[in-house]
Amino acid sequence: MATNVCRRLAGFSPRRSLAPGAVILLSIALVVAGCSSQKKTRSVRVPVKVAHAEEQSMPYALTSVGTVEALRTAAVGSQVGGVITRVAFREGDVVGKGQVLIQLDPRPFHAALEQARATLQRDRAQAEAARLDAERSLSLYQANVLSQAEWDQKRSANEASAATVRADSASVMNASLAFQYATIRSPIAGRTGRLNVNVGDYVKAATSDPLVTVIQPDPIRVRFTIPERDVPALQRYLHAHPKVEITSAGGGEPVLGSLTFVDNAVDQVSGTLLLKGEFPNRDGRLVPGQFVDVKLVLYIAPRAIVVPSLAVSTGQQGAFVYIVNPDSTVTTRPVQVDRTVDELTIVSSGLKPGESVVTDGQLRLSPGAKVVIKKPTAQGAAADAAPTGERADR
Repeated sequence: MATNVCRRLAGFSPRRSLAPGAVILLSIALVVAGCSSQKKTRSVRVPVKVAHAEEQSMPYALTSVGTVEALRTAAVGSQVGGVITRVAFREGDVVGKGQVLIQLDPRPFHAALEQARATLQRDRAQAEAARLDAERSLSLYQANVLSQAEWDQKRSANEASAATVRADSASVMNASLAFQYATIRSPIAGRTGRLNVNVGDYVKAATSDPLVTVIQPDPIRVRFTIPERDVPALQRYLHAHPKVEITSAGGGEPVLGSLTFVDNAVDQVSGTLLLKGEFPNRDGRLVPGQFVDVKLVLYIAPRAIVVPSLAVSTGQQGAFVYIVNPDSTVTTRPVQVDRTVDELTIVSSGLKPGESVVTDGQLRLSPGAKVVIKKPTAQGAAADAAPTGERADR
């Protein structure tokens, strides 16, 4: 309709008008001027989110999943058989090295010890008599009073008596050890686990089933593996004593430890290399058998250029980012990606500290497009603001 009005006004002549008047002429002039002017095209700005390239220290780390294991574990058993008369601890107690855990009935072992001692005392007396007899026989033999056969008999009796005394001494020692083994003590300092016996149970000697297990909870170890492709990097920085950082599956503060073991061969089945780290565990937060996230920090790059990983896109020519210019336009910039750490990407070339890159809205952008930056307000809502103070045309 507006086009038809303009066409009619284009052929209008004031001299032929039947309705003269200044107001009518002025209105017609304004309408004609509006039709003759060209309509200006207003550019549409794309709302985006941006971040700044920063220079900071970034670790080079290998990640893995590890299993917690005790530094020392003792499966406590009994070296003698007997009936349990007392349990001197409660499950889960912290015990010291040499502390009494279980007491067997000591009476049979005490009786065997006394019997061995009595036998030793009797045989010592007989051995002394045989020794004196042999000395007298030697004098008689040297005086040609005693025959060779009688002297040989006396000498053999003396040696046999001495051997019997030595055997009896060993029996006394064994009986004494058995009497001591009737009192079962903790071989290490640590925390006790589940108790598998009770008072009144008969314990067999040297069974494979432990009565109780004691572990040393502090310090504690974590075993983990790295793939074969990362072994050269580990060997390159092993002299720098890499640090190991672990985080439990439930979250919490990471625990820092040191690398204490590197296996001497790659497992041919899994293609991985076994490593172990040692960590403080004074609060007992780490429990043997627990799974943890492991980060092996080989070295720290002191001045790395980093951007959020969301800012890096991949095209046919490789990785690139959108740079926000001072005039609110964007241009593409090819970058060389070194590696990714958590939610940050380390860029080895293509960016300088302080440059603004687009982190959200890249799909609607093209080189030279105008953008408006979305900034979160105090209430969490997004407010549009141009980077140079301009606002989008409405």
